[in-house]
Amino acid sequence: MKKILLTILLITGFIFPNLILAQGLAGEEEVFKAKIIEILDEEIKERENGTRAVRQKLKLEGLDGSLKDKEFIFEEGEFDILSTVSYNIGDKVIVNKSFNFEGQEVFYITDRVRSNSLIWLGLLFALAVIAIGRFKGLRALVVLFLTFLIILKFIIPQILLGNNPILISIIGSLFILIIAIYITEGFKTVSHVSILAILISLLITGALSVLFTELAKISGFVSEDIMFLMSSSFGAVDLRGLLLAGIIIGSLGVLDDVVIAQVITVEQLKKVNPNLSRKDAYKKAMKVGVSHLSSMINTLFLAYAGVSLPLLLLFNINEPPFLGFSQIINNEMVAIEIVRALTGSIGLVLAIPIATILAVNFIKKKELR
Repeated sequence: MKKILLTILLITGFIFPNLILAQGLAGEEEVFKAKIIEILDEEIKERENGTRAVRQKLKLEGLDGSLKDKEFIFEEGEFDILSTVSYNIGDKVIVNKSFNFEGQEVFYITDRVRSNSLIWLGLLFALAVIAIGRFKGLRALVVLFLTFLIILKFIIPQILLGNNPILISIIGSLFILIIAIYITEGFKTVSHVSILAILISLLITGALSVLFTELAKISGFVSEDIMFLMSSSFGAVDLRGLLLAGIIIGSLGVLDDVVIAQVITVEQLKKVNPNLSRKDAYKKAMKVGVSHLSSMINTLFLAYAGVSLPLLLLFNINEPPFLGFSQIINNEMVAIEIVRALTGSIGLVLAIPIATILAVNFIKKKELR
């Protein structure tokens, strides 16, 4: 018995310090930028499906962090990864540095550095908006910045803290709505009417989303990013609520466009003909709204189709779980996109008469001068 205990103690004493050391080293991970300065080796293999698998051995130079201006070697493993890409000399990449159980440095290229091209694209976008929209375009850019700020600093942190995603998204959307409309349109009746119409339409969209996600028994637990979110947040996030929050925020932008256009249409009709009756103003504005509606519905569908294009491609592969219409329509990933698209579209459809009725009744003649 004493020999057995001694053996166990010796093994434990050997293993645990090494495990602690390995864990401590593994905890010293670092993410930094690097530039590829030489391709040491490259191997290209043809897969059975005709696509190519590329394996490279690269020499890189650190651009920041502890390895700034230092050279190191990265070699891709033997595993065939579908998303493998080839790199060229001069490419800038994101590198993750960690340690294996032997305490040796291990490097992985996780992605390319894209910030410079994205910054130039952002500047081009800003110049185009200001050139066409002038001062109002500048105000629109301010609104865009504040919208990102509200989403990043209020909506996302509050959801991660475990608060109700639907309530948080509605509050956040209301802040975005007030800021966006009052900054771009000014503090006047047109703005008040637009905010009220969008809020009503948004509440209808939210109610329909809640109802049909419940009827369809949608859990929201369908994608890899959701699984990663759940593992990192220890299950604190309400997935169904997160899905509904996404629908509400996504609908806000489309409703903003349609409602403001409709309210401005009524305002301009009354300016041209101050003696126009409410009934006639409603009819004429609705003709414009219906024309706008048909294009917006198609735009909304194309936006969802574009985002879900990989999913749509799966419909044609004739493999589980996409063997027939019944399996396709009952798949949760598909059901989510249907609920998202149709509830948003219903809110969009109803927003036009709601905005028109409010504008016809609240925009007065004395305010049009």
